[in-house]
Amino acid sequence: MSEANLQTSTVIPQVEVQASKPLKRPPGPWRTAWSKFRRNPYAVTGLVVLLIFIIGGAAAPWLTKYDPAKIDMMFVNVKAGTDGHLLGTDELGRDIFARLLYSARISLTVGFSVAAGSVIIGAIIGSISGFFGGFIDTCFMRLVDVMNSIPLLFLNILVLAIFGTEFRYMIIVLILTSWMSVARLVRGMFLQLREMQYVEAARAIGVSNLGIIFKHLLRNASFPIIVNATLMVGSAILSESALSYLGLGIQAPKTSWGLMLSNAQEFMLVDPLQAVYPGVCILLVVLAVNFIGDGIQDSLNPRQKMSERRIDRWRKSFLKSKI
Repeated sequence: MSEANLQTSTVIPQVEVQASKPLKRPPGPWRTAWSKFRRNPYAVTGLVVLLIFIIGGAAAPWLTKYDPAKIDMMFVNVKAGTDGHLLGTDELGRDIFARLLYSARISLTVGFSVAAGSVIIGAIIGSISGFFGGFIDTCFMRLVDVMNSIPLLFLNILVLAIFGTEFRYMIIVLILTSWMSVARLVRGMFLQLREMQYVEAARAIGVSNLGIIFKHLLRNASFPIIVNATLMVGSAILSESALSYLGLGIQAPKTSWGLMLSNAQEFMLVDPLQAVYPGVCILLVVLAVNFIGDGIQDSLNPRQKMSERRIDRWRKSFLKSKI
């Protein structure tokens, strides 16, 4: 056998072995974002706390046997743990633990509904304003300036006092007074993205303006919108609690954390824990949502890497405190 045949016989199996190795697919953007998110202890803790409240509100009929609206004047302001009442009862004999669980339904529903509605309205107005510019941009931005110049809490109180305090009216009012920040954010993103080369390429092949807005630009601006929507959940819960505390939000027999605070202020000297329980729930949910928003912002931003040193310091300090 000649030397050329020997070389070919030795080279060909090596090529076949290299070609048979499967290529490892690089992780996608969502998988990369999740890997960054789960390494953030604050964001993971916030997610766990939020899931506990969501599951508690959804499973409220199975977690407690008491009706949150049932009045029992024989057990008024009883202490925690008395006669099966885990956290005691309020001034009308209603179980506090049951009211906290059912209030989580109302407060979280308001938070997520207002955030979703505000993002939809703000994204549509901001995308149209930023893409077309000119007279349309001027009209929309002046509308945003007018809405921002009005004290929103007093506007919400005025509208609810005129049209009523039903649950759907409160959600609509909060949506119509919360979309301005999303509109400004989306407009700023569109002013940058509309000058990109892929937008010119889309125009060249005949893609319509609506197709460019919703298929190309809005998808590329989705990361900041998601972060802003997450943070809006906490602000919506605080707004609902403030309105319910003032008597213009959720009305009996329904219950919410703000309404529980409003009812408990008259009995602070009798049982101050009646105001502590809903206040702690509001505090935990808002902090959890803010931690989740910060974690999402760090994980979705491709230019910003998570600081491993900061997490290592947190872990070391946590281990020292446990020792």
